[in-house]
Amino acid sequence: MTGMDPARAEAPHHYGPRVHLLADPWSATALARIGAPDTTHTELLALVRSIYGHLCRTALARELATVDASIPTRMVTAHPLAGIWRGTILDPAQQVVVVDIIRGGMVPAQVCFEELSRLLPLASLRLDHLNMARVTDDDGRVEGVNLSGSKVGGSIAGATVVVPDPMGATGATLRLAVEHLRERHGEPDRWVLLPMIATPEYLRAVLALDPRIVVYTPRVDRGLSPPDVLASAPGSRWDEERGLDAHDYIVPGAGGLGEVLNNSWC
Repeated sequence: MTGMDPARAEAPHHYGPRVHLLADPWSATALARIGAPDTTHTELLALVRSIYGHLCRTALARELATVDASIPTRMVTAHPLAGIWRGTILDPAQQVVVVDIIRGGMVPAQVCFEELSRLLPLASLRLDHLNMARVTDDDGRVEGVNLSGSKVGGSIAGATVVVPDPMGATGATLRLAVEHLRERHGEPDRWVLLPMIATPEYLRAVLALDPRIVVYTPRVDRGLSPPDVLASAPGSRWDEERGLDAHDYIVPGAGGLGEVLNNSWC
């Protein structure tokens, strides 16, 4: 990676141009610690915040609209012309909606919202909440997702919708979120999905939902694929890749992160 900006580096893959597989050692190290059994809850929260600060900045610096600007600095009184900075900034007029998918998405969504609120006016931002949960059968297999008690603050028409849901497993939760928001709150300009870990199954499912969807992730886990598939470039044998076990948990993954983040015992 010598000579390359690690924050912008991407790993080669065959999942298509709407998938951005980040290849920075910071996120890789943090994710390795998140999945480790000896990582404490305090460490876990700090690591998730660290990953999402970086992931949000990396993705949205590329995906959000920009404008040319002339901004006076504190030096403008001494140098009326030279004291004005001119350059390209994020467009303050654009609308950005961050969607928190409860429970695993609460911390990531808050981090992304805080990052954006440091740069864009609050009139351009919103943090919505979708109260969603897996519905499983008697054998623990996921049958669908339940949506109740959600809070969406208004239209998403023309906005960039950011979904920092950490575990991109089956895509069922995301599908329901997209369908719910589109049916009731309008058509956005684009969707930016920010899973901390994704599976090949998730990528196939979410990319089929809407051509305006892009995915940024530091890791695609396909640990249950045959050895020869694992030895191939990610996505080159997409139909044969597997990252989900019989209970739809990601392998190697990080365990049930929603439960771990919230210290939930059941």
